[in-house]
Amino acid sequence: MLVAAAVCPCPPLLVPEVAAGAAPELDSARDACLDAVGVLAASRPDLLVVVGPGEDGTAAPYPPGSLGSFRGVGVDLDVTLGRAPEDTSTAGRPLPQALAVGAWLLGRARWTGAPAEGLALLRTAAPGDCEEAGRALARRADRVALLVMGDGSACRTLKAPGYLDERAAAFDALATEALGAADLDAIAALDATLAHELKATGRASWQLLAGAARDAGLAGRLLYEDAPYGVGYTVAAWS
Repeated sequence: MLVAAAVCPCPPLLVPEVAAGAAPELDSARDACLDAVGVLAASRPDLLVVVGPGEDGTAAPYPPGSLGSFRGVGVDLDVTLGRAPEDTSTAGRPLPQALAVGAWLLGRARWTGAPAEGLALLRTAAPGDCEEAGRALARRADRVALLVMGDGSACRTLKAPGYLDERAAAFDALATEALGAADLDAIAALDATLAHELKATGRASWQLLAGAARDAGLAGRLLYEDAPYGVGYTVAAWS
């Protein structure tokens, strides 16, 4: 059963080494993410799964100890998902960017709890498939926690990665309200087509969370909401 969840954005700029001189601009978002991870630790899960969008149309699981890197954004920094594997030759495929940011958050929070696995989702996954995947995850252990990585729309301003789309602010407001209140029906009802058009990478992860949380009776708390760089970022904790 799902006992806790943390919802966090996944820009590499959360990592201070990547943000460099701009790092202070995301201090409040970074602190909120670490507070949310603290809620996961307090729940004492038997299993922690980091969920986020995959890259290049791929969806795959990642075992504990999977390795990630920020070399793709010009920083010589490696991360490990949870505890480092004894034999790095068996580490397998590298973590996608969203899961690498999640692994960095766990490392920053000095996670020493349950083994941490990763799950990359198709950004275009159907809402029903996401919810079913969430229900399956929740059945895997008596106490399951999720670190849910994903951004809102990338179309909030003229300089945003997706340029300005007048629908973006309303979409983000709806998603943020639902995530902060742990409103499962509202999250499940988010429009997948609109989310894709607005480049909202978190939609599939959020709907997986909604599926996992059915019958769990969790309450939500909004910790942060803003749109730096024209991208919607939401941090919430469910417990």
